[in-house]
Amino acid sequence: MSEQITLARPYADAVFALATDHDQLARWSSTLALLAAVASDPQVIALSQDPRVTRGHLVRLFLELGGGEGGGDVENLLRLLQHNNRIALLPEIARQFEQLKAEAQGSIDAEVVSAFEVEPAQMKSISDALHRKLGRDIHLTSRVDRSLIGGIVIRAGDLVIDGSVRGRLRSLAAQLTG
Repeated sequence: MSEQITLARPYADAVFALATDHDQLARWSSTLALLAAVASDPQVIALSQDPRVTRGHLVRLFLELGGGEGGGDVENLLRLLQHNNRIALLPEIARQFEQLKAEAQGSIDAEVVSAFEVEPAQMKSISDALHRKLGRDIHLTSRVDRSLIGGIVIRAGDLVIDGSVRGRLRSLAAQLTG
């Protein structure tokens, strides 16, 4: 996964710079989200790995399914990604683009993962605490992961706060074996 992050970063940075220069953050955001969805489709993945499908055909498929509205810049991005065998990076490129966009707009996406449903008042409290810590507007989402046993894990950009029982057990096991 970290390799994909590293490989996708220059593409995300370049698209973000282009979108910023042309004041098209919203358009690129929706285009990349659509292209990422297309690239994640199992049938498209199979096609992209089929040696009988030419690079040109795959780029045309992406343009027809998701990037036709973007114009020449989107086509250029798709051709470059296909030439470098990096079409599979589109979901990660889109994710990194959204992070760059949120950072530029003074906000950050954060996720609370908990063993049980988090109450709205608790979500507000977490959001307020993250806002004080990071000094940015927080867009907070939550999901339930029963494997945590108890507690929560908070992810906001590069910040990870693991207050889960599972995390504490792993830490204890590492201390006992190390």
